[in-house]
Amino acid sequence: MSSTVSTAPFSKAVVSAMRKLYPEALADQSWDNTGLLLEAPFDPLRRQMNSVLLTVDLTKAVVDEAIERNDSVIVSYHPIIFRGLKSLTLGDSQQQSLLRLAAEGISVYSPHTAIDAAPGGLGDWLADIVSGTPTEVPEEAPEENDEDADEDSPSNAPPTPALNGEDPFVAPKRPVYMLQHHPSHHGVKEEALKLASTKHTRQAIKPVTVDGISNAGMGRIVRFSTPVPLVEIIERIGQGLGKPKGFPIAVPQGANVVDISIRSVAICAGSGGSLFAGLHDVDLLFTGELSHHEALAAIERGQCVITLFHSNTERGFLHSVLKSQLLEQVKVEWEKVRKAEAKKIKGIGGVEEEEWKEALEDDFVSVEVSEVDRDPYGILINKDEV
Repeated sequence: MSSTVSTAPFSKAVVSAMRKLYPEALADQSWDNTGLLLEAPFDPLRRQMNSVLLTVDLTKAVVDEAIERNDSVIVSYHPIIFRGLKSLTLGDSQQQSLLRLAAEGISVYSPHTAIDAAPGGLGDWLADIVSGTPTEVPEEAPEENDEDADEDSPSNAPPTPALNGEDPFVAPKRPVYMLQHHPSHHGVKEEALKLASTKHTRQAIKPVTVDGISNAGMGRIVRFSTPVPLVEIIERIGQGLGKPKGFPIAVPQGANVVDISIRSVAICAGSGGSLFAGLHDVDLLFTGELSHHEALAAIERGQCVITLFHSNTERGFLHSVLKSQLLEQVKVEWEKVRKAEAKKIKGIGGVEEEEWKEALEDDFVSVEVSEVDRDPYGILINKDEV
């Protein structure tokens, strides 16, 4: 056993849980790269916590977070490896992240389009939001650094001018523009939206056939039984996706948002251009991003377009659905792995057997969502216009 290199027992439980929740067979194998992308060797003498960190993108900031938290596994929705690697060096930022994680004993699993296509997965979650009804939510107290807080409060007072050549008796102007990133979904109130409350039908845009799984496929088309005002759908999207400060919308020239009603919506998390190609019989295209020419062609056909930046259509799913799903499934799989591994270590003897026993007796399980993961784009708001 001592000469055998193996993955951490808890990591095995996490991978098994992800594969049962979102089978890799659902992913688009023609281009996607899903599954266990980094299998870190297990060292029982310095084992990680039985914890999982969920993220959309595996950035250096998320790597730092996972190492600090002492996680065993990162479940990164987007694969950090898309194409074959000819080397692993510290000069490349993504390769550096992989090397650092391997050295720390942290594995990486990516589900990506398996989550997109699964029944009850990301596509259906977005369809639930589009077909939901906003409900009243108690107003939250302004955060300590909220831009809307009292202008005279100490946190919002103009900074003391530095003696750097500027007039020390004239306070500098406050910044005119304010960069706002989409909320991380921490603290978003789930009761803000009654999901899937409007009568409708839905179907996959690109069905996927896998034995034993029905209603799977990429994207969703929602058709309402009666037309819904576009402004109401905008409100649903805002409530369901964390109340962003703003997001792009395109409507046909000459049309007014308040006068438009929607009978059907095509939905695609992330980038919807290729999936929406040829889809001309729907009123609204809802996705993370669409190219200039694709959006232009859509409004010329009389369609509307709503985008939220790529990963802002995906991140809320980690908080709202995957976190609790994975926690329950990992608990089940961890019990199975603990029993199976306990049989293997019998008779090893010495310190190593004791360390393995300690690892397998640990019934602690945790699944958390990254606090630093965010879309690279934010919205720059002119405060003078607010």
